[in-house]
Amino acid sequence: MSQSSTLQAASKRFAHLGLYINGEWSAGTGDITESVFNPANGEVLGLLPHATQRDLEAAVEAASKGFVIWSQTSAIERRRVLMEAASLLRQRSGLISQVLTLEQGKTLAEARLELGAAIDVFEWYAEETRRLYGRIIPARQSGVVQSVELEPIGPVVAFTPWNFPALTPARKIAGAIAAGCSCIIKASEETPATCVELVRACIDAGLPAGVLNLVFGVPSDVSEALVRHPAIRKISFTGSIAVGRHLAAMASQHGLKRCTLELGGHAPVVVFDDADVESAAAICAAGRFRNAGQVCVAPSRFYVQRGVYARFVAAFSEAAEKLVLGNGADAATTMGPLASPRRVDAMEKFVEDALSQGARLVTGGHRGAGPGYFFQPTVLAEVADSALAMCDETFGPIAPVAAFDSFDEAMTRANGLPFGLAAFAFTRSALTMTRAAHELAAGMVGINNLAISVAEAPFGGIKQSGYGSEGGTEGLSAYLSTKFVSRLPI
Repeated sequence: MSQSSTLQAASKRFAHLGLYINGEWSAGTGDITESVFNPANGEVLGLLPHATQRDLEAAVEAASKGFVIWSQTSAIERRRVLMEAASLLRQRSGLISQVLTLEQGKTLAEARLELGAAIDVFEWYAEETRRLYGRIIPARQSGVVQSVELEPIGPVVAFTPWNFPALTPARKIAGAIAAGCSCIIKASEETPATCVELVRACIDAGLPAGVLNLVFGVPSDVSEALVRHPAIRKISFTGSIAVGRHLAAMASQHGLKRCTLELGGHAPVVVFDDADVESAAAICAAGRFRNAGQVCVAPSRFYVQRGVYARFVAAFSEAAEKLVLGNGADAATTMGPLASPRRVDAMEKFVEDALSQGARLVTGGHRGAGPGYFFQPTVLAEVADSALAMCDETFGPIAPVAAFDSFDEAMTRANGLPFGLAAFAFTRSALTMTRAAHELAAGMVGINNLAISVAEAPFGGIKQSGYGSEGGTEGLSAYLSTKFVSRLPI
């Protein structure tokens, strides 16, 4: 199928957006819908139905029944379903990547990479189902058998954001299914169609009705109904710190439910004098401007040792100026739009604030041309630590850079915010690598690279960036309860 015909097929998917509850697709029982926009041009792609309270109650009932079935399903069967879902996603990757680019805006190349990562997640969890080991504990009394057993925690509700509409839902769906849980997922209303395709792959792989349910609606209404429901035993949320705190409070007040919270960050990058400066600048620019900077673990505030500061700023700016801003579906585009006009307004405020505090605009700093939600790749130098761009997550294509003199100063400034999702350092010194890895206060640290998000490794933060992990064995454990059993045969 040609790219143009694939694009046409992807566009048609938006005419069939809906809820999936108890094995059936529907428009729900209400009449409220919202438009889904293409951020590259502002055009309406389709209409998304909202779930009513009646629909949400039906989803919980379906998940409760689905849990009874799925928790008693063998690990090898759960593996089969997940592997088949991964295979179907791979077969449909051309179509789904186009869908993702249409609704989210990132380049088609980035969409393909994201979908590939989502498929990795399904396959990783599929294999881990066969390694849900308990253990035998030697008993103090003859004849007693003491065992530790792992059991699925129960029905799960998961909330995902718009910036990674394939990878983030995949982590939650595959983790829950692998553990034997049922799941209600509320994907982003701004990027719903990609998650619809993930759910469709699971259905076509043979997942029983009720095990996976998909709903959309006003986020506060949906979360109030689902998190408070006594049948729900686990909440997994990726999003803002403010919302994560609210959900955690609700979860504790209504049944003391377990939470996995992957919240905001503002990842520091420390570049030392002995680093390969040009390589570090190229790597950091690619990471900073990926998905137009709308990446929670992207390098987002840069501290460069004074001896190489000018070289780093020059190389970083050169890389930024080479980026081609445009529609992600265009093969020539290397950076797509922001998610909404609100994000463009926010970028202007970050730049204005930094300049008012003495920063120097090296490149970019303005809205992009055209009807879409574009902002130029922007590099700001000599940025004060008090500037908003250094204090708050920009979540956009802005790179604030500042100089430092000593290792201790760099660590103090890098760790000076209440966030702790990701952090990075560049150096050739083995000693500095070791010290930076130890002293950077983050749940994930990259040294001379940004590769901190892989299916087989835990993904999560500390401090106000949340708690719990997705990915790796830790991600599967998040959906399991530990039971100790002591048996004395009579």
